[in-house]
Amino acid sequence: MGKVIIITGASSGIGLACARQFAMSGYKVVLASRNIDKLMEIQKELLVFNKNILVVKTDVSQEEDCKQLINITLEKFDCIDILINNAGISMRALFKDLDLCVLKTLMDTNFWGTVYTTKYALPHILKQHGSIVGLSSIAGFMGLPGRTGYSASKFAIHGFLETLRIEHMKHGLHVMIVAPGFTASDIRKNALGPDGSRQGESPRDESKLMSAQKVAEKIMNGISKRKRIIILTTMGKMAIFMKRIFPKLTDILDYNEMKREPNSPLI
Repeated sequence: MGKVIIITGASSGIGLACARQFAMSGYKVVLASRNIDKLMEIQKELLVFNKNILVVKTDVSQEEDCKQLINITLEKFDCIDILINNAGISMRALFKDLDLCVLKTLMDTNFWGTVYTTKYALPHILKQHGSIVGLSSIAGFMGLPGRTGYSASKFAIHGFLETLRIEHMKHGLHVMIVAPGFTASDIRKNALGPDGSRQGESPRDESKLMSAQKVAEKIMNGISKRKRIIILTTMGKMAIFMKRIFPKLTDILDYNEMKREPNSPLI
């Protein structure tokens, strides 16, 4: 195919799975993450079957890093067809116990990271009639107790991307929001606690969750079919449907589900 795709948060989880999926399919892949050592390892792996792999150390919470990511991509490949805004972090704490710096950190990475990369990539993607993808969550459709900052950032991403789609509905731009549900990755291990420290271990059995590879396959298929939104997992689809029809009951079920997590802050 030869299309140029940028993937943020490409050093692990869904981002890494997407890197492998698109590289194996012949795309020119740009991997962005703060962890340059991990990116170099991934690049070495992917170069075996795809010579068009570029790595760029990027902290998406920093506007200049995002601008540099786009500029380096253009210097190497001349154009940008697809941007996957995947970089993100989570948290787990009740808002009343939360240091506000945690909420700011999540908004800076999840929301502003999406805004910054999209801002500088947009003119070039418009030229290609390409795609902008935002990795969201079921938390972007309904509030998750104990994850105020995470839900807030995902709701913000939804509003931003939906508006962007409408603004460019006559310009051939494809905008897709992906809500994976609970997916096996490091996001829960790296989730921030009430004081901003890393959680360290996942409160869920990762082996029972949807694989990152499965999500990557769905993303590739969604881009090829230019879908508007992808909601993954049966539980996720049911939760969103229930929220519309039985909002009060869904709030109760939502609370009870999150309360069952080990060491849950909910009582």
